[in-house]
Amino acid sequence: MTLHWLDWGMIGLYAGGMLAMGIFFARRNRDTEEYFLGGRSFPGWAIGLSIVGTAISSITFLSMPADAYKTTWVRFLPYICMPLAAGIAAWVIVPFFRQGRTTSAYEYLEARFGPSIRVYGAATYILAQLLRLSLVLYLIALLAHELTGVDVTTCIVVAGVFVALYTVLGGIDAVIWTDVIQTVVLASGSLLCLGIIVHALPGGFGQILEIAEAHDKLSLGSFVDGTLVPLGWGFDLGAKTAPLMLLMSASFFLTEFTTSQHYVQRYCAARSLREARKSLAWAVAVAMPTWLFYMFLGTALFALFTVFPDPEATAMLDGSQRAEQIVPYFVLGWLPPGVAGLVVAAALAAGMSSLDSSINAISTVAIVDIYRRHLVPDRDDRHYLRVAWGIAAVAGAAMIVGATGLLYAEGPTLQDISIKLTSLLGGGILGIYAIGFTTRRGDARAVWGGIVCTVAFTLWTTGFFPAAWTVPFDTYYTAFIGNFAMFVVGYALARVLPARVRDLRGLTLWSR
Repeated sequence: MTLHWLDWGMIGLYAGGMLAMGIFFARRNRDTEEYFLGGRSFPGWAIGLSIVGTAISSITFLSMPADAYKTTWVRFLPYICMPLAAGIAAWVIVPFFRQGRTTSAYEYLEARFGPSIRVYGAATYILAQLLRLSLVLYLIALLAHELTGVDVTTCIVVAGVFVALYTVLGGIDAVIWTDVIQTVVLASGSLLCLGIIVHALPGGFGQILEIAEAHDKLSLGSFVDGTLVPLGWGFDLGAKTAPLMLLMSASFFLTEFTTSQHYVQRYCAARSLREARKSLAWAVAVAMPTWLFYMFLGTALFALFTVFPDPEATAMLDGSQRAEQIVPYFVLGWLPPGVAGLVVAAALAAGMSSLDSSINAISTVAIVDIYRRHLVPDRDDRHYLRVAWGIAAVAGAAMIVGATGLLYAEGPTLQDISIKLTSLLGGGILGIYAIGFTTRRGDARAVWGGIVCTVAFTLWTTGFFPAAWTVPFDTYYTAFIGNFAMFVVGYALARVLPARVRDLRGLTLWSR
């Protein structure tokens, strides 16, 4: 099936609006303070919606409904920890980044441990985000191809150039305000999908619940040979159990809210500490119902195709075809002209809001933590602004090249390497911040010792060492264990190595 001209018109209207916003905000960007932080004037609600836009990607739009359609709601379980992590970040972590005129998440690392740790944090962030950009753009292009029929390579180039263009032009202003619009478009498109399903079912909304209950679709577990196997509640590192999934989730969200520039930059862009804290409250208030809704959408699709059996939908249910195709199949086959275009725009918006945040954050970190701090200091601000534009453009180009490489690679090789390198580059970073925030001990020597051990551990778990060195736990827990190892090794070395007197006022929980 192909899109109607009304659908293409809707997609064009959305794209034109995003580009117009980039051009509009370009007129404001006369210095790096505006380009990176929007003059530190954003309200909490806008930053909160922008955080949601960054957290929810096109992959979420496909994978969460697909999981609920094919199995149960077990995928929703890890998201339960988001409010806890956001609360800790808001009341414990955010004040550290609101001191002075902070721009980067990694300025704290230099103040606490020294310049080498700051460079390590900044460099690993940039590399990890470049890998992430390529993977997300690649997956967006696959989705766009399924929904529109346009060649995948063309989708990569058009989507990549479009996102890079409005991000380079508009800076953080364009990122945050386009994310707000994209979040609204995403919610509107998703609600329309559910409304059409409810309208199509003879029993309406209640029939969805009846069918879901009859088939155990709202439970936490997995189906084995048609029988529901509940999720375990023990502490077995060799399997995915509920308590360990929750610990993993808490570790993930704390890492994002504490160490990732695309979040910290938003705290610093808020007009006050109160607004920065409100942004996390808004993010939780919007993201949690959104994720819950996506799971319910998958359950609703299961109910729809139970009442109206369809060979294609059945194939996605039994594994003959990928379950991730269920949403595109429904959009193209069940939505009226115009509405389908809005939903396609929503799906693309979800991915673009993840890409623009990373491009702008890469530019910020490269300038603030590396270029201006170490390579070319003491130049006028206009020089750094021009270089920031160039770095954002280079990041956009690298994203397109990387996504194209993933497309033409034989098998999943590059994607596997990307995932492993992202895990490697992100390993232990939360542990470094935990040592800094919660202890008075440690300097660069102790942290580097922890980094070496954590990198070796991650290399082992991601398969870089001989196959004989088997991993005795599920590698799903690599990041969580890596952060724990970083903290333990770093803190132990800090107690053993001769202490160096340093002024820690405002840098730890005990001296803030």
